[in-house]
Amino acid sequence: MTDLTGLYSFSPRLLELAGQAEEKCREAFRRIEEIQAYNEAKVLKAFSDNRVSSAHLVGTTGYGYDDMGRDNLDKVFAQALGAEDALVRHQLVSGTHTLSTALFGVLRAGDTMVSVTGAPYDTMEEVIGIRGGNTGSLREFGVSYRQLELLPDGTPDYEAIEREAKTAKMVYIQRSRGYSLRPSLTVETIGKMAAAAKKGNPEVIVFVDNCYGEFVETKEPVEVGADLMAGSLIKNPGGGIAPTGGYIAGRHDLVELCGYRATCPGIGRESGCTQDQNRGLYLGFFHAPSAVANAVKTSCFACALFEELGYPTTPKCDDYRTDIIAAIELGSAENLCAFCRGIQAGSPVDSHVTPEPWAMPGYSDEVIMAAGTFTMGASLELSADGPLREPYSVWVQGGLTYNTGKLGILLAAQAMEDAKK
Repeated sequence: MTDLTGLYSFSPRLLELAGQAEEKCREAFRRIEEIQAYNEAKVLKAFSDNRVSSAHLVGTTGYGYDDMGRDNLDKVFAQALGAEDALVRHQLVSGTHTLSTALFGVLRAGDTMVSVTGAPYDTMEEVIGIRGGNTGSLREFGVSYRQLELLPDGTPDYEAIEREAKTAKMVYIQRSRGYSLRPSLTVETIGKMAAAAKKGNPEVIVFVDNCYGEFVETKEPVEVGADLMAGSLIKNPGGGIAPTGGYIAGRHDLVELCGYRATCPGIGRESGCTQDQNRGLYLGFFHAPSAVANAVKTSCFACALFEELGYPTTPKCDDYRTDIIAAIELGSAENLCAFCRGIQAGSPVDSHVTPEPWAMPGYSDEVIMAAGTFTMGASLELSADGPLREPYSVWVQGGLTYNTGKLGILLAAQAMEDAKK
């Protein structure tokens, strides 16, 4: 463990535990670096195979017809993610907006959507129409919703998935954990879920919320049987550089339908200027496998350190990872708030700001969020958040570089220690 005395006032006990934690992570770090190397290679090949040039980095204005940078970026994403087609747009303002665009693009009145991973992420509840006034929701548009819980150990109920798919238009899978303590899903597991759904109904559309999962493994869900997946560019595939945006990838016909929803029927993906965004989206995607690896390493270290401190974590520090998120059960609101203050203090932007819980739009409980990021809300950059409800868990993610991510985690632990004095 590098000697940080003189720069930060960490307690000797905390530094000793941090050294032990880092040693516990060595084998996990080796696995992460192998995955990183493979993903960097496949992204580079997608760039070269699609002949990316300086002309593709220049944006357009107005209608954006024949924007070759935009259209070629779709091809680069599709190849690197193992999809038939992709729609990559800076006009998609968040992961929730991107998922909503895909759902409204594919589903029609009378269709049934079945979530087979339990409750979706909080912000999706109003999109679907299971919370709030339903104005503009899928429910108001005549789309039915059912929910299948995971088994008590957090694994899928394959027999129930097969049964539920028989009368569904779409099977919805959330890869990451959201505000729950279940394990995130491996790509292999998603493939088995897709196979079970297709056994029950060969025509069912398997759609994966892939947020936080891109490049954590060497394959993506559309390579193992999912028909469609979507995510945010201020998470993994933006590499910490893309300032906004989202992507949808999968079957060509489904991506085309999503393009009609993103703009309008008759125009679809053929319009939409890129202004000055192309360079950042290309560069971010190129950096993404490296940035994701650093975030996963930071997550492993966070779990190892807080396990040493006696707090339960999901996953464990040496568990196989399939997203960049770790949940740590802190046991009290005081610990949760102190942790977030420490993460904020370890941020490159707004480190002097003190985060406080608030009634954030789209959430059912007060939420505290720490995110001193270059891009507002970018969760590939080190951030932490959690609702103020038992067991007062914090969800921590990101870290553009491992060493600065590690410092943020240490500052969070020190803030908790200081709060007890």
